[in-house]
Amino acid sequence: MLDFTYYAPTKVHFGKGKHKDVGKIIKEYGYKRIMLQYGKGSIKKSGLYEEVIKALAENDIEVVEMGGVEPNPKISFVREAVKLARERNVEMILAVGGGSVIDSCKYTAAGAVNDCDVWEFPTRKTIPSKSLPVGCILTIAAAGSEMSCSAVITNTELNMKRGFNNEVNRCKFAICNPELTYTVSEYHTACGIVDIMAHTMERYFTVCEPTDLTDRIAESILKSVVGAGRVLMENPCDYDARATVMWASSLSHNDLTGCGRENVLAVHQLEHALSGEYDYIAHGAGLAVLFPAWARYVCKYNISRFAQFARRVWDVSDTDDAAAAYGGIEKMAQFFADIKMPLRLRDFDIPSDCSARLADLCTFGKQREIKSFISLDYDRVREIFESCW
Repeated sequence: MLDFTYYAPTKVHFGKGKHKDVGKIIKEYGYKRIMLQYGKGSIKKSGLYEEVIKALAENDIEVVEMGGVEPNPKISFVREAVKLARERNVEMILAVGGGSVIDSCKYTAAGAVNDCDVWEFPTRKTIPSKSLPVGCILTIAAAGSEMSCSAVITNTELNMKRGFNNEVNRCKFAICNPELTYTVSEYHTACGIVDIMAHTMERYFTVCEPTDLTDRIAESILKSVVGAGRVLMENPCDYDARATVMWASSLSHNDLTGCGRENVLAVHQLEHALSGEYDYIAHGAGLAVLFPAWARYVCKYNISRFAQFARRVWDVSDTDDAAAAYGGIEKMAQFFADIKMPLRLRDFDIPSDCSARLADLCTFGKQREIKSFISLDYDRVREIFESCW
């Protein structure tokens, strides 16, 4: 096991009706003027918006609104939000939504108190040491941004999707009420399930010393999410299944499953290139196509690891390690198919010659290699994209 420092300072308020406490929670921190960010209107249709506004008003909290965050949040929106936050002297940012809204808020919070353009954060030109506090009311279990130090943004001018990891990104609090996810569509529920699994598997499939306890935490999360996912495909209002998936979302990306291990998220790098170029592609859907393709490509370089995954997560009984390893990958792919996720890049209606462009984006114009069981250079990345068209 590698040395590690584990830091997860986000206070989680989990359970039925917890979102109604948001005004009281913010008041206890002493913030009086906040920016409220949300998506394109689903919280208004569901009635959540009115409940949040009421809770804030009852606690004398002034609200500066900035609705309209898109899936795969855009840097153009964040720049406008930063300007408004500075003009109105906002004291904290409240996200009501899923990972896209939370990530938008994280960028806004850092941009509001650092004298630079926010694109300097993911390009590492500026490393922020301060940020406004961010809190969230989670409405979709997927990205894990509610407890992670990560934030991802899309620059549509450059067709680039980039992440920015920094401890200033940690939410001060996260309100997680599984009931708020009842209305999430089957498709986006499935996308979230894949994202949660991918966050867990990315940390599981790294080269490291033995980490049996961390392995078993990750394996338990995966098995629980698979079981709950199957339930939700039949009954989307099953509270226990929704709660399992929502809590797994947080645990999958708060670094718990990476303790004592390296953390490189190789498949996420491939997917960021995909949905950066075609930003209508849901992140989880892209991962559903790319994760099995990546696994098949690198499996032979660490058969024993994939065999362990197959036996412990997918109950593969084959005694031959190679057969078990590849059998586990196919069970994973079959599960993604069972929850109606796409299986091939062609399912996204993108051109068959997309691989070269995607590999170029992923490797920053052939200037970087993706760390994995083997180093993935431009040619290898292109082969992976080609294999799943």
